[in-house]
Amino acid sequence: MKVSAQGAASWSMSVEQPAGNFISRVAVDFARNVRQTTKGQLNIRVHPGSALYSRPQVKGAVSRGDIQLGDVFMSALGAEDPLYELDSLPFLATDYEQARRLWAVSRGAVEQRLLADGVRLLYAVPWPAQSLFSTRPLRQPGDIRDLSFRSYNPTISRLAQLLEARPTTIDTEDVPQAFRDGQVDIMLTSSATGVDLRAWDFTSHFYDVRAFIPKNIVIVNERAFQRLPEAQRQALLHAAERAERAGWELSWALTEYQTRMLARHGMQVVRDIDPALQQGLVEVGQRLTEEWLARAGDTRAGIIHEYRQEQAR
Repeated sequence: MKVSAQGAASWSMSVEQPAGNFISRVAVDFARNVRQTTKGQLNIRVHPGSALYSRPQVKGAVSRGDIQLGDVFMSALGAEDPLYELDSLPFLATDYEQARRLWAVSRGAVEQRLLADGVRLLYAVPWPAQSLFSTRPLRQPGDIRDLSFRSYNPTISRLAQLLEARPTTIDTEDVPQAFRDGQVDIMLTSSATGVDLRAWDFTSHFYDVRAFIPKNIVIVNERAFQRLPEAQRQALLHAAERAERAGWELSWALTEYQTRMLARHGMQVVRDIDPALQQGLVEVGQRLTEEWLARAGDTRAGIIHEYRQEQAR
């Protein structure tokens, strides 16, 4: 952390997505709100496009204090704790209302788990629902067999295996070239990422299966946070609350627009999913949830039970 002669602090924030992405824009607004509320005493410089650290490096960099803030795709942390995979279990929460309920019952546990590693949760922004981009038509689960399936977390790797595809881990920024080189045939991601990557340049079909709504979380180094004066800590937390509200609203509002953008650029957007394909995907999702429950432990599993009770009310 740099401190000016006037006592102003300068923090760095790593953001994975490009500057034009809505999650990056929320981060820029968050930093601006902090600067304005603290009257320039806490300045956060946002570095988009993984300019400082790649996705696997961000949480460690924040925990060590190499940077003060970082934005990370939560389920990418699944190898550390099954808790982080909760929002990426297919067909557990498939619309924004369900995603809000799931986040409401799991947020406290995520906050405690992050603090154990020296980082504090500030806010979370959901992606539009994850759907299938493919280089070819898909009508049944068998059409995915033996295809190279882009993975970005352990859950997606396992989903690909259950579909008898070949999971291939590819960072977001490398996706277009991976498709062009034939390393990848299919991916499960959001319409927002599809627009960011110009998916129409390397895929032909978008299947709006809406499997799940994952989140990016923004974390801050706990030691750096505690060193701030109380007024600046409160300014940071209030700006985070505002960013989370704005992020959820923006994600929802952009979903339909981004899907239309894919169609406008020539992609075949399929909303009426073939029943055989839909049923096969749902069955795989149920299998993944069962496996997650078996390894998550009673405390973690209790979150899903609480969520399902909320859903039933």
